[in-house]
Amino acid sequence: MTITPDGVSHAPLSIRTGRISASLAAWAYTVDLRDHLIFPGLINAHDHLHVNAVPPLRAHAPFPNSYAWIAAFQAHFEQPAVIDALKVPKALRMRHGALKNLLAGTTCVAHHDPWHPVFDTPDFPVALLRDYGWSYALGWPGYGPPVQQSFANTPSDRPWLIHLAEGTDATAQNELSQLDQWGCLAPNCVLIHGVGLREQDIDRVIESGAAVVWCPGSNHALLGRSMDPRRLSAVGQLALGSDSRLSGARDLLAELSDVAGQYELSPRDLAGLVTHQAARILCMPTRGSLAPGAHADLVIVEDLGGDETRSLVGIERSQIRAVVRDGVPQIADPDFAEWFAVAGVETVRMTLDGRPKLLAKSLAEPALIALEPGFEFADDRMEQACDLAMEARCN
Repeated sequence: MTITPDGVSHAPLSIRTGRISASLAAWAYTVDLRDHLIFPGLINAHDHLHVNAVPPLRAHAPFPNSYAWIAAFQAHFEQPAVIDALKVPKALRMRHGALKNLLAGTTCVAHHDPWHPVFDTPDFPVALLRDYGWSYALGWPGYGPPVQQSFANTPSDRPWLIHLAEGTDATAQNELSQLDQWGCLAPNCVLIHGVGLREQDIDRVIESGAAVVWCPGSNHALLGRSMDPRRLSAVGQLALGSDSRLSGARDLLAELSDVAGQYELSPRDLAGLVTHQAARILCMPTRGSLAPGAHADLVIVEDLGGDETRSLVGIERSQIRAVVRDGVPQIADPDFAEWFAVAGVETVRMTLDGRPKLLAKSLAEPALIALEPGFEFADDRMEQACDLAMEARCN
């Protein structure tokens, strides 16, 4: 069964040249996914890919605003463990942040920092938001493009991203008004965090057509609380982001699990924040859905019964059966070996949090794998477990 914003479809899902197709070719290779659910690949609306292996700050929280915790991080970055982590080449750290996302079913990420050449390499683990404008924050004029200039230079049909109202004090609470006074609040604005937004500010965001990216794990860790997501979620002006492991949860799937059952948001609401709703906010019409013409990015999970979205929201990353990019599996359980072979993808046997997996060989760079806790090359005993798992599925 495939999951759509309108419900569940039992129709076959056809893929041609990396896209969802409206018709099934007679010569197509068929994957039997009975008792499974197919979701669109998840979209992480906010991450800093290059700092996911940097040890997090563990003291002095909560901070009144982002400028206070950024100041605290300056001393943190002098710690030996942090210095060692930052010695890893930036391109490799970018790939690690992407791999972290992929392992948890995320196939597209909005990276909120300067573009890096490694993003343009053909084997980069995830797709990225492209053709967008951004500034870092109102109070950080020396980092990133200047706010008013960047906003003016961003076409109205492309998203413009900025950290805003990241705090609980007056400084954070006043930022939306300042942005509005500068004429930089518009339907293409994507405001990251929004913890300091008051009810009247939410009214103004909704009126303007702008959207907010909610990063609850990071916000609770650094600021002691997050925004109330309900009103923005109800009108489709909210997406979810993980904000990197430097301050947030392990990955987007963990963020979903952590907020499940809270804030009066249903599993279906939460799934929308990381699929079709995020795609619309970030102006990516070929992401976040399984409609014809969309990228064939898939997350395949077992059907656990009941509300279909509960089979995704609340599970561990190792429970994902397969993650597919542009119609090609990237990581999957061992019984998907034939699909890899038909796609011409060589694989490497791995373990993810103790469970056997197959990984596309192009992603099995030892230096990259070494950066990801819980993800390891399989030993001989695990290879035997993989063989047994495949045999059991076939029988």
